[in-house]
Amino acid sequence: LKNTLARRAVAGSQFEVAAEQMTGPLIYGFSEDAVAAAKVVADFAKTNDKLVIRGGAFAGKTLDVNGVKQLANIPSKEVLLAQLCGLLMSPISRTAVVLGALAAKKGEGEPAAA
Repeated sequence: LKNTLARRAVAGSQFEVAAEQMTGPLIYGFSEDAVAAAKVVADFAKTNDKLVIRGGAFAGKTLDVNGVKQLANIPSKEVLLAQLCGLLMSPISRTAVVLGALAAKKGEGEPAAA
């Protein structure tokens, strides 16, 4: 992909902010999940010293090398949703445990019905 063609393709889009970085030999990664694209590129760069991350774009803003690496370190969408569910379930399960303990304690104190 020629950089001139890539700059024309991103003109008017949220990726236009990265047009200035489009010089020299480059690879481009696009995904609906920005974290997934950053993870793929960062993981490949760890094992291949010839691939050097120069920057990126996310939500209409340019990212430097550290920004791309930070984006790659964010847990996946599924992991974040699981963590959120765990946080939401924690107070409910704690309340259920306390209520269960109170019911058990109250049940021990009552005499057996004949």
